[in-house]
Amino acid sequence: MQLEFNYEEANNHDVNEHARLSGQKQAVISLSGGMDSSTVLLRLLTEGYQVTAVSFDYGQKHNIELKRAAELVEYLNQNGYKGRIRRQTITMLGLKDMISSNLVQGGEDVPEGHYEEENMKDTVVPNRNKMFSSIIQSIALSIANEMDCEVKIAMGIHAGDHAIYPDCRQEFRDADYEAFVQGNWDAERVTYYTPYLEGDKYSILQDGDKCCTQLNINFDEVYKRTSTSYKPDKIGRSDYKSASSVERIEAFIKLGWKDPVEYIDGWEVAKNHVEKLLKNY
Repeated sequence: MQLEFNYEEANNHDVNEHARLSGQKQAVISLSGGMDSSTVLLRLLTEGYQVTAVSFDYGQKHNIELKRAAELVEYLNQNGYKGRIRRQTITMLGLKDMISSNLVQGGEDVPEGHYEEENMKDTVVPNRNKMFSSIIQSIALSIANEMDCEVKIAMGIHAGDHAIYPDCRQEFRDADYEAFVQGNWDAERVTYYTPYLEGDKYSILQDGDKCCTQLNINFDEVYKRTSTSYKPDKIGRSDYKSASSVERIEAFIKLGWKDPVEYIDGWEVAKNHVEKLLKNY
């Protein structure tokens, strides 16, 4: 019998044995468990960074992503990168009863369709990236001060997010960083690292393939440990009709490869659905 995903299981995968990572190339990443931030993690490792990975549990319906983030870090630890990553989940569950979004538990159904449609705004979580970035800024500046080094804040935001999510745009990032600098001593030690800001999921996958080759790890083993779906089923399989899933599937179609994650009705059904949908755009 298959069991429903339980968040407590994800906590058992947290990898925190490194109280403070050593080395002068330090980065802090917002690691959601999706393919975008997971690829940024790979990119940081190829560039020699020691990475503090922070995941957030804010009552999202798709909290399977937290388990996937833990599984990816565990895979990397077992394949040559132990001691390069520490991971922590920040719990913000009190938010779910106080914010309005279709993505959080108790909200309306997550809309389906293409990611450029107007109803995708229902998936916005008010001020989500501001909340996340404030915490990550605090962690990054603490590392910078303790280790007397510069620290990068890494995020997987990309051009495909700009239309629906204003907190993924460069204008917001600039304003947010200015507020951080104005509100903290020596904040200039911390800078942003957003390598995919002008790219899309297809270009992210292309870079992910390059990173996997450089790191000598398996592409499918990495990306099956990610989750992009906003409507996974009770055992964590991805849907293929929500906008986030459509965007991911489109990227794999362009790449010409089968997505290694498990879809509710299988890859071929998911692929055919998205191909038909894209004919209207």
